Amino acid sequence: MTTFSQKLANPSPPSLKPRHECGVCGIFNHADSSRLAYFGLYALQHRGQESAGIVTSSGERVLIHKDMGLVSEVFSEETLTSLEGHISIGHVRYSTTGASNIINTQPLMITHKGITLAVAHNGNLVNSIALRNRLEEEGSIFQTTMDSEVVLHLLARAANGSFEEALTSAFREIKGAFSMLMMTKDTMVAIRDPNGFRPLCLGKINNGGYIVASETCALDLVEAQYLRDVAPGELLICRGDELKSIYPWEKQKTSFCIFENVYFARPDSDIFGINVYETRKRMGQILAQECPMEGDFVMPFPDSGNYAAIGYSQESGIPLEFGVIRNHYVGRTFIQPTQSMRDFNVRVKLNPVRSFLEGKRVIIIEDSIIRGTTGKSRVQSLRNAGAAEVHMMVSCPPTRHPCYYGIDFPSREELVAYRNEVDQIAQYLGLDSLYYLSLEGMVRATGMTVDDFCLACFNADYPVEPDLSFHKNALDKSG
Repeated sequence: MTTFSQKLANPSPPSLKPRHECGVCGIFNHADSSRLAYFGLYALQHRGQESAGIVTSSGERVLIHKDMGLVSEVFSEETLTSLEGHISIGHVRYSTTGASNIINTQPLMITHKGITLAVAHNGNLVNSIALRNRLEEEGSIFQTTMDSEVVLHLLARAANGSFEEALTSAFREIKGAFSMLMMTKDTMVAIRDPNGFRPLCLGKINNGGYIVASETCALDLVEAQYLRDVAPGELLICRGDELKSIYPWEKQKTSFCIFENVYFARPDSDIFGINVYETRKRMGQILAQECPMEGDFVMPFPDSGNYAAIGYSQESGIPLEFGVIRNHYVGRTFIQPTQSMRDFNVRVKLNPVRSFLEGKRVIIIEDSIIRGTTGKSRVQSLRNAGAAEVHMMVSCPPTRHPCYYGIDFPSREELVAYRNEVDQIAQYLGLDSLYYLSLEGMVRATGMTVDDFCLACFNADYPVEPDLSFHKNALDKSG
């Protein structure tokens, strides 16, 4: 029989945390739209670090600049100055659908029958493979491997009617998760799927114009006033001095991604009407109620679990300390060490405080465990520093199922909790004990109900079932 350690003897490249695929930011009716979009993307950098791009329109010309890299690497003062216009949409990306290369950077832009159209997408379309196959049979030629490009082809096919009719026709064919921005030379459109999987909010810029962004932290940076969330199932059309909403779908039950509150969103954002910082603290407080533990101190692995650790410490009365220190100057790439320097990628980011850890009973607070490969190395570093006991508390339930709605969860076989019980995971990670927050406790921390959220990564209850072709493709290619 294959043991748990043998199953992970040759794992995929280590990834302690799941990756989100992107963030979007749009500016409408502002003379310096590209610069504001840049700052909005800067605030959303945590949602995607592979590529960045901005499309802008002056009403006469539509211009685009995008490239691989961080926002600060892709754009310069000269670039932003050249992107003149009063409308801009921008995008930062991780790849979940489509390979990581320059061809798949967003926003995507096409010209059809003299009309230029750009799109920036956060989410995954779960029927994109079937739609793409049908469109190719009908003569469409695709330039990328992105599911987002399907939307452009559907719009082009529906272009004989009005723009609103084309939008309604195209989006009624699409299934899945999408918080999306679209732009023509004089119009910006914000679209959110009827389940509301991914966040999207609307704000008013103080000196005129509007902003639409994935998170409220982008509004804060440009000093915009939060107005409301773009509603699930809403197409918000910004044109001239008018904001107009249409609702192409019948009303559906919301399926907010609870992992936004657990891990993805910035703690200073409000997501789905609730504050992320306060929610994560409550998760830690409830974890302390459900899993009381004796120890010398509570600690996170910075910055993972920081806010749940505060809540656990306050509720339990056990002091909060930082037993490892994060190196804030580690870039995305650096000169690799020799083969003999094992676990260098782990140690270069976090280093234990040896004199403080020696002989101590340590309680680690984590926000999630995905593969567990990097977590094993981090726990071992605490052991090597002399920790007497190492316990771990996780502020969400075991992640046992892949996500099809825009999170780069691995295939089921790579998820450490899929085929293994909690005590087996604890043994593999080298822990004295391991506890997870209950699903009910996690939801209670949000102040909302189970019916408000998508919890599929925990319970396999998928609100929108992927097409069979997508289902197989996602399992084969995830990770």
